[in-house]
Amino acid sequence: MNTQPVRISTLLLVLNLSLVACATSQNTAVSPSAAETPASPSFSNQTTQNKPLVVTTVAPLTNIVSNIGGDRVMVQGIIPEGTDSHTFEPRPSDADVLSKANLILVNGLHLESPTEKLANASKLKETKIFEMGSNTITQSQWMFDFSFPKDKGDPNPHLWVNTKYAEAYAKLAAQQLTALDPSGKDYYETNLKNYLGRLEALDKATREVVTSIPPENRKLLTYHDSWAYWAREYGFDVIGAIQPSDFKEPSAQDVAKLVDQIKQVKVPAIFGSEVYPSKVEEQIALEAKVKTANTADDELPGEGSANAMENKNPEHTYIGMMVNNLRIIATNLGGKPELVDKVDTANVVGPTANANAKP
Repeated sequence: MNTQPVRISTLLLVLNLSLVACATSQNTAVSPSAAETPASPSFSNQTTQNKPLVVTTVAPLTNIVSNIGGDRVMVQGIIPEGTDSHTFEPRPSDADVLSKANLILVNGLHLESPTEKLANASKLKETKIFEMGSNTITQSQWMFDFSFPKDKGDPNPHLWVNTKYAEAYAKLAAQQLTALDPSGKDYYETNLKNYLGRLEALDKATREVVTSIPPENRKLLTYHDSWAYWAREYGFDVIGAIQPSDFKEPSAQDVAKLVDQIKQVKVPAIFGSEVYPSKVEEQIALEAKVKTANTADDELPGEGSANAMENKNPEHTYIGMMVNNLRIIATNLGGKPELVDKVDTANVVGPTANANAKP
């Protein structure tokens, strides 16, 4: 009896069943349920797309860089918003991010020393660390002041609050991104041109707001001394800072001196910060009989992401932060806050750019 045809048919049946089972298993593996699909791109997803990873530090820097980098790179900020950047200690998870970075952009001027130290220890040998602030001004242009006395050796690092320096940061970002990704040169240049247009509008509005404030009121006393470079650019006097250079609360003697100084110069308001909440600020305002309001130097307004490609709030941007600051300053010092209403605060890339696109 010849059994060969039967054996062949049996083998073919087993082979077909195996192929069906394999195909079913593969389909299941590549088709996750809706619940398993991330709602938005995450760090891990972006890196699997072979995009260069650019690590930044404070939120304004992250926002500026991501406006230039757009969708050709993944920008990851290390320092969370609302955190004191001067005392921030990077977490173990940050070492992992830094170890994967293709480019690390920091402010410099001693602002993120612990983060830079971790970056040097964690990064790939070929990954560049570039200091934006240190390449914007020379050491002769450093400012030392109330929170940053010269004898301590740390200059005031808050360059980006000055819109002209933010323009320099954007240009440096374009240069560094082009060096990292030469084929994206035209794309970065286009984003830079569009973003510089927004910054120029902010600069113009800033000068108009300052002009609207009576000259005798163009004085700033803030909690944290972050307005020095802005004041030098736009014609303000920084008369003092509440927070001492050790970043602790001022002594009773310091408070008494500040109250006397405010009364002497007759400044109508002092400005605190939500990042540095302090009851001393309220005490000084009460004793000196002046108004008080909060400004920001590295916390973007409202909810959102500092990364322009992820952000859906057109006010949660570097420009939005500065516009909000100008409104607060003008309102409390006798100026015209409405002069900033015409400034477009949205990013030039990402969801807010598309939402605010004009015909």
